Amino acid sequence: MNYEIKAYKEPQGTVRLHYDAANIQEALRRAEAEGYKVISSRVKAILPGFTPRYRFPLALFSQELLSLLEAGLPLLEAIETLAHKEQNTQAKEMYAKLTRLLREGRPLSQAMGELAVVFPPLYIATIRASEKTGDLQQALTRYLAYHGQLDAVRKKVASAAIYPALLMIVGSLVILFLMVYVVPRFSKVYEDLGNDLPLMSRLLMGWGRFFEAYSGAITLAVVILFAGTVYALTRSSVRDWLQQKLWQIPAVGEHLRLYQLARLYRTLGMLLNGGIPLVTALDMTSGLLSQPSMQANLQNARQRISEGRAISESMEEGRLTTEVAYRMLRVGERSGNLGEMMERIAKFYDEEIARWMEWFTRLFEPLLMIFIGLVIGGIVLLMYLPVFELAGSIQ
Repeated sequence: MNYEIKAYKEPQGTVRLHYDAANIQEALRRAEAEGYKVISSRVKAILPGFTPRYRFPLALFSQELLSLLEAGLPLLEAIETLAHKEQNTQAKEMYAKLTRLLREGRPLSQAMGELAVVFPPLYIATIRASEKTGDLQQALTRYLAYHGQLDAVRKKVASAAIYPALLMIVGSLVILFLMVYVVPRFSKVYEDLGNDLPLMSRLLMGWGRFFEAYSGAITLAVVILFAGTVYALTRSSVRDWLQQKLWQIPAVGEHLRLYQLARLYRTLGMLLNGGIPLVTALDMTSGLLSQPSMQANLQNARQRISEGRAISESMEEGRLTTEVAYRMLRVGERSGNLGEMMERIAKFYDEEIARWMEWFTRLFEPLLMIFIGLVIGGIVLLMYLPVFELAGSIQ
């Protein structure tokens, strides 16, 4: 079986490794033996865009397991209850293996580690930390709150992008309808006028005649272009390239940086509140940062913290804070409540991103509507301009 592993290693940064191994544990051991810190893993796609791995609903699993534990069921019985109601074949196999490992006396975190394709390292680390204190229910509650906060941010970004996306799609369809259906028919009406048409109208009608003559080839080219674009967006290298271009836009890049920092601080806060040491938590969260420069800065900050430097100063020197976040980190250091303070920093970043998204959409949506209106209006005006001129000459 082929496995794809996302891992981190200096000085390469985050990389994707591919191994042909008998199981996921062998692939993970090979990656760790080569000096990589594993971030996530999955079965490698057999065909582009197709992944045979079952997407296990981790948040739903956590919620149901928490409810059963709060109802007083032992851990093994709770998982057997979840397995009994499961309909998906792959999920049933996962539950069967998890149950077998628990019956053998394995801790839950170790059993989940055997199923690293399903359970991410952050989740396993949270469960492992809870086993030391015996507060599994609190760990599940903490993870669900963490997942809910991340999901809320994603929903805000998605909802802000829906209306502009619909405008672009509808506007493009209207323009496409005019150019491939209406304009070719108008070009036949104006054929006898020849050079008496205005220059822009002649160009527009020329497009109509060209499309009518080569409609099959143009349609095929559009389909190929669309399919090529969809395929390119499924490739991680293309998505990384597009992301790098977005980071180069000053205002957008700064808020992308804040979004990355919000994820970092929220995850660190969850891990620290779960009892995981800070240095270990920093190692586990380095893969959350998509920019190699930020990953390198985080590793440098981790090194300074392990040497005894202050957390706030180490993060500030690595440009992993803002002025407000730096002050909040100092307060957290003095009060000894660093985990909660990091969650507050993440909330502050989320609110700042939400305000910027609201301002951006309020500005971008009317500008987009004006642009689409001008394009459609321009096409219609060029089609009817000869009629207006003819009416004027008759008068």
